[in-house]
Amino acid sequence: MAAPKKAVLGPLVGAVDQGTSSTRFLVFNSKTAELLSHHQVEIKQEFPKEGWVEQDPKEILQSVYECIEKTCEKLGQLNIDISNIKAIGVSNQRETTVVWDKLTGEPLYNAIVWLDLRTQSTVENLSKRIPGNNNFVKSKTGLPLSTYFSAVKLRWLLDNVEKVQKAVREDRALFGTIDSWLIWSLTGGANGGVHCTDVTNASRTMLFNIHSLEWDKDLCKFFGIPKKILPNVRSSSEIYGLMKAGALEGVPISGCLGDQSAALVGQMCFRDGQAKNTYGTGCFLLCNTGPKCVFSDHGLLTTVAYKLGRDKPVYYALEGSVAIAGAVTRWLRDNLGIIKSSEEIEKLAKEVGTSYGCYFVPAFSGLYAPYWDPSARGIICGLTQFTNKCHIAFAALEAVCFQTREILDAMNRDCGIPLSHLQVDGGMTSNKILMQLQADILYIPVVKPSMPETTALGAAMAAGAAEGVGVWSLEPEDLSAVTMERFEPQINAEESEIRYSTWKKAVMKSMGWVTTQSSESGDPSIFCSLPLGFFIVSSMVMLIGARYISGIP
Repeated sequence: MAAPKKAVLGPLVGAVDQGTSSTRFLVFNSKTAELLSHHQVEIKQEFPKEGWVEQDPKEILQSVYECIEKTCEKLGQLNIDISNIKAIGVSNQRETTVVWDKLTGEPLYNAIVWLDLRTQSTVENLSKRIPGNNNFVKSKTGLPLSTYFSAVKLRWLLDNVEKVQKAVREDRALFGTIDSWLIWSLTGGANGGVHCTDVTNASRTMLFNIHSLEWDKDLCKFFGIPKKILPNVRSSSEIYGLMKAGALEGVPISGCLGDQSAALVGQMCFRDGQAKNTYGTGCFLLCNTGPKCVFSDHGLLTTVAYKLGRDKPVYYALEGSVAIAGAVTRWLRDNLGIIKSSEEIEKLAKEVGTSYGCYFVPAFSGLYAPYWDPSARGIICGLTQFTNKCHIAFAALEAVCFQTREILDAMNRDCGIPLSHLQVDGGMTSNKILMQLQADILYIPVVKPSMPETTALGAAMAAGAAEGVGVWSLEPEDLSAVTMERFEPQINAEESEIRYSTWKKAVMKSMGWVTTQSSESGDPSIFCSLPLGFFIVSSMVMLIGARYISGIP
């Protein structure tokens, strides 16, 4: 019997989407933007000390290979010829920091994840060296001095890890964000791997001048970072190198975008003033400001949006960053055990349809935009004996929406023109309760594409459009129309404002919670200085959790 003929679909483009929680590989039809197949692997997070968040770079790399192989197998089962995959794009969690040995290909320490707080004392010491009237770090990078960004994580590795210090002295060390680690490894690693990054990821390191689009010698000197360990900075759309192993050996890697920039491209926000909000581990609202840098007066970041080709102009964005969004669901699952899967939170929230006055501020890694308060910590307040796990689940979803409202308000003030609707994407957008809550709390429509994988789509578009590949046109008339699902506000404006103002009261209570010494040392004496309310809330959360885990009504 003759083998079935392989389906001919025209050029295909693959995308590695390496996020904080999982790795995925997705394959798209470059002519229609249709998603043909994908595979996903969850990534472990390690918490060796309070406030520390790490991942294993080798596990991340292996997960990429596994996702590529499994997706290719699935395409084979669909009779789709993988030789039609003409390019691969990479999208990645930003800021997460890796240092590895260029001779052996071995990481010299775990990846320090963007959420990690161990560098707070480093940040405080460095901030004393910045003149109050000349914040040259922010003016060059668009970023506040914060534990969030790569430079202070790299500084910590250079100060505290002997293997890193030795490798730098012996000229064996390479630094990169996750994109650099993956591209170097996939293009040959110790055998000729390409050490590069793109402008969007470079702009999240606090070492990159977003005006000159180069590593900045003054910033490197300020943070004490040797330039020789930094990757070459390239555009977001060009051929970096070829895959050197696996089912797609020989295929060019030709797109690279930090995940939030990739989502901006995937949502086709190519015009000044267009914005999107991505709901992943964190929550990230980006507004395209065109070829000009716009600096925020309201706690937002200025960042590179994309540069889609060597000779193409750079575009910038204003960004509001929220540390904890989908991560709160994982916390309810893994730490409290009140849900068994991430999907279950929607079911619990639906049972009650209200938080019943319970408010949850998930400041597990401090507060990001618009507050930038590293001393904040998570609180649940407004508890009564009536409160149960369903109310806490609902409050967790509301927290994501309230945080988005805060950064949207800041964005509107900076841009001067309020958004008429919000384009959304990311894993959490499959939760219809969350999307309706978001429309209610913003009091504007929320618009969700029917194909939610916009981060991977953006990386695929950049890869397919690269010079030398040319299978994906980014001309406006050639971009595929996307069907959308729309959520309209269903409560009145007054109720929306009351809930929002109560949330802001809860945020104020979460701030100024810990000192640097206590957060870094884990000294139990911290508890002597905590207010009684901490113990009441903690006890009630444990009581509620225990009752409902054990099934007691």
